[in-house]
Amino acid sequence: FSETAQLEMKAYGIPASITLAQGLLESGYGKGELAMKTNNHFGIKCHKGWQGDYDFHDDDEKGECFRKYKYPEQSYEDHSQFLLTRSRYAHLFKLKHTNYKGWAYGLKNAGYATDSRYPQKLIGIIKKYNLHQYDKVSPKKGTSSAVVISETYHQVIKGETLYSVSKKYNTTVKNIQKLNGLRDNTISIGQKLKVK
Repeated sequence: FSETAQLEMKAYGIPASITLAQGLLESGYGKGELAMKTNNHFGIKCHKGWQGDYDFHDDDEKGECFRKYKYPEQSYEDHSQFLLTRSRYAHLFKLKHTNYKGWAYGLKNAGYATDSRYPQKLIGIIKKYNLHQYDKVSPKKGTSSAVVISETYHQVIKGETLYSVSKKYNTTVKNIQKLNGLRDNTISIGQKLKVK
């Protein structure tokens, strides 16, 4: 999900490394029951005002309500919106997108997680998997580890089909399915599709 995390970083300023590390930690590296059942990679609970699909899962308490997504990418977008729309995280957006350590400690201090070692866990994952490489969005002179986002994405709007999206980008339905791991032609409003 590195490209997805980079798109979110470009749109909102949340370090891609933080998003990826949180996704790995919260989802049990993609193998946790919540991630497998609901595509919820961040353990985001329903909270007041949630209008989307949901499922119940035992966490701090038995049978808590968690958000459910059709596609994992929707979980990443919702994670960004979750941080962006809650005032307790506002101070984090003043940090540079390359300051993953500041974000890690800031998330803990703002109450994102109850685990006192949450920042250290995030930082450990980032270092272990070299995730901070994804925080660099444009090549810098003399570095080869910088990542450039060259893929093209399309966000699905009402009335669109895979066929209409494929024509818009001069590609094929089969190619879009392959790029996004789709098994059929089902897409949903707001879904981000890789098209090139």
